[in-house]
Amino acid sequence: MIRFCSLYSGSSGNAVFLAAGKTKILIDAGLSGKKITEALVSIGEKPSELSAILVSHEHSDHIRGAGIISRKYDVPIYANENTWAAMENLIGPVNAKNKMYFNTGREFEIGNVLVNPFPIPHDAAEPVGFNFFVGNNKITTATDIGHMNNKLLECIEGSDLLLIESNHDIEMLMVGPYPWHLKKRILGDRGHLSNEMAGKVVAHLAQKGTKCFLLGHLSKENNFPELAYETVRNILKEKNIDIERDIRLSVALRDRVGQVVEI
Repeated sequence: MIRFCSLYSGSSGNAVFLAAGKTKILIDAGLSGKKITEALVSIGEKPSELSAILVSHEHSDHIRGAGIISRKYDVPIYANENTWAAMENLIGPVNAKNKMYFNTGREFEIGNVLVNPFPIPHDAAEPVGFNFFVGNNKITTATDIGHMNNKLLECIEGSDLLLIESNHDIEMLMVGPYPWHLKKRILGDRGHLSNEMAGKVVAHLAQKGTKCFLLGHLSKENNFPELAYETVRNILKEKNIDIERDIRLSVALRDRVGQVVEI
């Protein structure tokens, strides 16, 4: 059985938990060590039992607590070489034995979980999303995506559960308080995925058999959970895909621990 839980997901901090038997993985650690520890305990998990911390990229909302948790609980941190180079001075000293490197696009194992880090378009050193394979199951996390392309779709197709970015509502972003250069960055090819694009991706994958979707990495200023959910639901409706009948759709919240999904 796989346990999956979005601890926090949003522009102010990201951390996701995945467990398969004794293998327990934290995907990103973008909040304080204290907050992440409390979140893990709240779902019945011990931080001291973590097998690994995986880092998707070096932005602070993904690495803030990584060094602290690694030092406190002696947990290895996995990232690719360019991400390590970009984040090393930001997370504080990490024991040499806990500095683990992976190659983007090359599968590796953590316990009984096969991990595939795949490239994503975002303005970081070498950002990745992750596929996790346990037995016949495939779980995917894909946030901080500037745009969707065929290669990326291939990586996330066939997932039993997908955490997909639904960062902003374009209209809210355009009329909101952000300066133009920041709006341009978010809307750019290496920025973030909108609710509308997330809906199109969900519809495409639902038609190909994915049953469980989590909308994540919502912006605090340019989105809210109900809007993300309704935008995606309406796009699904146009394709005659019913949320109650055909798939499960929920929103990974920015400021609190989500439900544990078991597969």
